[in-house]
Amino acid sequence: MFTGLSAFPLTPLRDDALDEPAFARLVERLASAGVDSITALGSTGSYMYLDRDERRRVASLAVQHAGDVPVMVGIGALRTSQVQRLADDAQEAGARAVLLAPVTYQRLGHDEVFGLFEDVTAGLSVPLVVYDNPGTTHVTFSEDLYARVAALPGVASIKIPGGPTDPARAAARVRSIRDRVPPSVALGISGDGLAATGLIAGCDLWYSAIAGTLPSPALALTRAALAGDHAAATAESARLAPLWALIAEHGSLRVSAAVAEHLGLVGPDSLPRPVRGLDAAARARVAAVVDELALAD
Repeated sequence: MFTGLSAFPLTPLRDDALDEPAFARLVERLASAGVDSITALGSTGSYMYLDRDERRRVASLAVQHAGDVPVMVGIGALRTSQVQRLADDAQEAGARAVLLAPVTYQRLGHDEVFGLFEDVTAGLSVPLVVYDNPGTTHVTFSEDLYARVAALPGVASIKIPGGPTDPARAAARVRSIRDRVPPSVALGISGDGLAATGLIAGCDLWYSAIAGTLPSPALALTRAALAGDHAAATAESARLAPLWALIAEHGSLRVSAAVAEHLGLVGPDSLPRPVRGLDAAARARVAAVVDELALAD
């Protein structure tokens, strides 16, 4: 579960309610594509915009429609007690692991972040993935904090932000983190445009937003990188450069939604308000990139 490609599907809405058939189709599509795991209710899954009942339902649907593919479920929330209840829900739904970002409103210090993970892991019966997403959570992990949290029982992986673009510096960063955490803790790269660099640098897996909508090109890149064919992985990432540029400009959530809407995988206006999709000009650019690069599976 903690190697290869973990795909993060959208949680599409229709008329401000969970679009269950569309979500089920997204999950089934990922399972058919052969991704190594499916992570429901990540940032691409809009978890912070959903209430507990909606998140419980999403977790259940993901497990139900994933077949033999292991499902991880995001459990981030503002209060520790809320996180613990969401963890219980995910485990009851059959999730094989949970994903936790230290979500904030008031800025959290490192001792507070550690305390969150300490409290949550104490009640888990499945592995936990540490989600380091400073651009969204405004929590920046130090390597010391990685080491403290990774030593907790049940921590199986750390999802690190995309790092240096220079391959040598990226490899040095991965080695430095590995030196601080137990060897059993897998390192996963995020930031889709930097995935090839991160995998080549030594990360074990790619936690991918765009793979939740476009699994095939993400799988091609991942398989090449982890097989040691670095030239092919780099070439595939370069081919996808127009897509990475759109994500850098508009964010992975809005681009993923625009791709899914263009391909008819979800209905129009599928994001949770007040979040809105791309404007007409940007949508046209997304559609052109998808069509020109033949990204539709």
